[in-house]
Amino acid sequence: MALLDKDGVRLTVDDAVATVTLTNPAKRNAQSPALWRALTEAGRSLPGTVRVVVLRGEGKSFSAGLDRQAFTPEGFEGEPSFLDLARGSDELLDSTIAAYQEAFTWWRRNDIVSIAAVQGHAIGAGFQLALACDLRVVADDVQFAMRETSLGLVPDLAGTQPLTSLVGYARALEICATGRFVHAEEAERIGLANLVVPADELDAAVKDLTTALVAPPRDAVIETKALLREAGSRGYDEQRAAERAAQARRLRDLAGLSD
Repeated sequence: MALLDKDGVRLTVDDAVATVTLTNPAKRNAQSPALWRALTEAGRSLPGTVRVVVLRGEGKSFSAGLDRQAFTPEGFEGEPSFLDLARGSDELLDSTIAAYQEAFTWWRRNDIVSIAAVQGHAIGAGFQLALACDLRVVADDVQFAMRETSLGLVPDLAGTQPLTSLVGYARALEICATGRFVHAEEAERIGLANLVVPADELDAAVKDLTTALVAPPRDAVIETKALLREAGSRGYDEQRAAERAAQARRLRDLAGLSD
């Protein structure tokens, strides 16, 4: 049973595993403000039992990016067009983009591990949505591209930090500035993809990874994820101290001494 099914997004939950599916394959799962609000709602709707969230797109493409209707004078029905937003105040523009970004930020919460199952096109906003997840399992036909600069824009959906963290500054700049395609072999080689599989094996590979992720005790995974997420911003000694504190919590919990 779906907990959410609206605006091109469906959320289903099976015990510890939630699946968020983009459901507009006719438009290659192109994105819109309504879809972003639905993604944000999906994150807020997750039951506390969920440990792994799988993100996938129906059809041949994961997501071909922003629906170009956003740049027409009429925009989307019931929504301000992007051109109208550009004419508004700096405060309105900032708050609007911040609201859009919420759809891309919750995937890295410490209490879940998120997996993007990516096939076909993952372009622009689609690329950034895949980058929002902790892990990426991709089909051998995947095509990543950051096309915002070709439109005179910048990637603004929280994708620049994870991209740079994964591939380094120089390669991230080259990928974004040129807008070129990154295919499966390169994606795995440079760290964008955790695993590349034939397209017809994508679902099975994601299922195997999900099974492995829910096998360890949940609290140990949560503490480990928190340690790894902060490792890049801490000094060596600070990280060692964080490891000691986390391990002390785990040992006390295992010994039945936690509060």
